[in-house]
Amino acid sequence: MAERVVVDTGPLIALARAGALVVIGALPIEFAAPEAVRDELDEGVRRGYAAVSTPWLHFFEVTTPTIDAVARADLGAGEGATIQLAIEQGIGVVAIDERRGRNVARSVGLRVTGSLGLLGRAKTLGIVPAVRPYVERLRVGGWFAAGLLERFVASLDE
Repeated sequence: MAERVVVDTGPLIALARAGALVVIGALPIEFAAPEAVRDELDEGVRRGYAAVSTPWLHFFEVTTPTIDAVARADLGAGEGATIQLAIEQGIGVVAIDERRGRNVARSVGLRVTGSLGLLGRAKTLGIVPAVRPYVERLRVGGWFAAGLLERFVASLDE
């Protein structure tokens, strides 16, 4: 059985901007997302942003709120639903880029990755020879702090 990861809106947008959605889709991971993420992506299109559409991402409705309402109040709809879906479906890993969402996910026992973690995994599995071209696109967009990107690239010996 393939590893499963519930992915939030942020990583999908960042990876699309980096031109890396096809790369991430090649990972041996089954990606799920809550309907709230689809709603956020659709709202982005209505506001003029590029559509993020991938055949490898499967959307699910969250049926039972499972995290503390106070913690959820500080999260965006997509982040909260991402964490809820992971708990509801027994998926132990979420892909969230925003610090607050990552912290809440960890506080309820989930493992956390994000855009950079998925790119790093693609490199270590030999799906891409280098992550630097993708990181440079993220740098131009100002999506991540320059220091974080440099440490990430250095950690992969690039």
